[in-house]
Amino acid sequence: MVQIEKWGMLELTFQGKTDGNPYMDYWIKAAISGEKEKVEVNGFYDGDGVYKIRFMPSHEGTYSYQVSGNFADVFKEQMRGEFTVTPNRPENHGPVRVRGRQWLAYADGTPYHSVGTTCYAWTHQKEELQQQTLETLRKSCFNKLRFCVFPKYYAYNETEPQLYPYQRGESRGQDGEKTAKKIKLSIAHKKEPEDITDFDCYSFNPAYFQHLDQRVKQLMEMSIEADIILFHPYDKWGFSTMKQECNELYLRYMAARYSAYRNVWWSLANEYDLLPQITTDEWDTYGSLVQAQDVYGHLRSIHNCIAFYDYTKDWITHCSMQKNDTYKHVELTDQFIETYRKPIVWDEIVYEGNLDAGWGNISGQELVRRFWEATLRGGCAGHGETFLHPEDIIWWSHGGVLHGESEPRIAFLKKIWDEAPGGYLKTVAGIFDEVVAIPEYAEKTVTWEYSTWADYELHYYGFGRPAFRRFEFPEDEKFQVEVIDTWNMTIQDAGIHSGTTVLELPAREWMAVRIRKV
Repeated sequence: MVQIEKWGMLELTFQGKTDGNPYMDYWIKAAISGEKEKVEVNGFYDGDGVYKIRFMPSHEGTYSYQVSGNFADVFKEQMRGEFTVTPNRPENHGPVRVRGRQWLAYADGTPYHSVGTTCYAWTHQKEELQQQTLETLRKSCFNKLRFCVFPKYYAYNETEPQLYPYQRGESRGQDGEKTAKKIKLSIAHKKEPEDITDFDCYSFNPAYFQHLDQRVKQLMEMSIEADIILFHPYDKWGFSTMKQECNELYLRYMAARYSAYRNVWWSLANEYDLLPQITTDEWDTYGSLVQAQDVYGHLRSIHNCIAFYDYTKDWITHCSMQKNDTYKHVELTDQFIETYRKPIVWDEIVYEGNLDAGWGNISGQELVRRFWEATLRGGCAGHGETFLHPEDIIWWSHGGVLHGESEPRIAFLKKIWDEAPGGYLKTVAGIFDEVVAIPEYAEKTVTWEYSTWADYELHYYGFGRPAFRRFEFPEDEKFQVEVIDTWNMTIQDAGIHSGTTVLELPAREWMAVRIRKV
């Protein structure tokens, strides 16, 4: 009997019909039953007469399946079967879920501390560069990667991709009407318009998606979440202006093909508000469609440029945010948690780099500061890097190698975060200019005259440079104090203290203090 590990993937393959348009004319699905779950999953066409069904089991034990389709006469002998689900390996924690109001955890209960990065078009680059990206990720602290399904056309991104997600040619909708037309390159790219060869938005390119399968799987094997961006505005091929029925066909196909990967997240759009041709009602329709088609309930969100989406919508699991104010963004993380009552993931807070654009030229120190602010306020932050390159190979879009200074410091923060008791941090009131975080389960009150102390506290001073700090610990309790240099990545033991304590600090930026009750 076939054996699959818990949160692994069962893939069933069948030969079927090839006449007409197999992506629209034929369907295949499976009813799958185990002792603790029963689901129905849709299959998809993978070219050359091959149809596939993928399933991710969430429990151990024996499962059975029954396959049906509108061409069942082709595979009658394969319509039923059984398989066994074995325990998951230690490195397989299952898909990421929302835990409580504002935190994220793997399905096995292990806290998930999102430390993401962005490589929008890395799967569209040459093979050598993609392999280099994978090697960089393997050595990094990042456990989430944002990237686009559709190729990207924008500044520093003007080369054709290796593969396209659709076949070229005339498109025919469900009514059989030809919909092929020439499209024009957007004037937003500040170039002369040019005619672009048409793509058939009713006929996918299996080679493209087989390649994407491989990349998602490789990320999964490195325990990196694949935050898949389904739509984006940076387009010259017409993928951002497809008819609604094409968009819905595409979303069903993506859900059928990728939902069974445990590391998938769905980002409905990058900068949705730069796609004015898609209304809010349509976005809600698309989000609800993905929610319905993905039987495993993977995380779902939508990313803004200027205006935040209404993240209270039922189909949205967490807030995928880009800063929309030059000076106030991650500092408001705890306020947004209260507003939306969902996890806050800052997927774009400006990138470490030296581009002429304001979104791509902050220092490593400033990016790391934003990570600390977001983390201690109960949210998560995302990394990006945009350094000029003679061949325009920029991490934020193409991948490759990292040139900046922030990644080791982000790894240092993640280690401190991972070591926090209980696994989750929340912000509490501090004194003066500090940001203070304590464990999820702890309580703390602060007034000017008196404060109660949690058993674990992180105090962060950001760009402040105090030479000392006064702490009023209880006289009858002992606290171990450590001074953390978040940029130089050092932790100095400052001793055990009770009562009034004046702690000497180095009067440098980016300092923090960790306090643990003895």
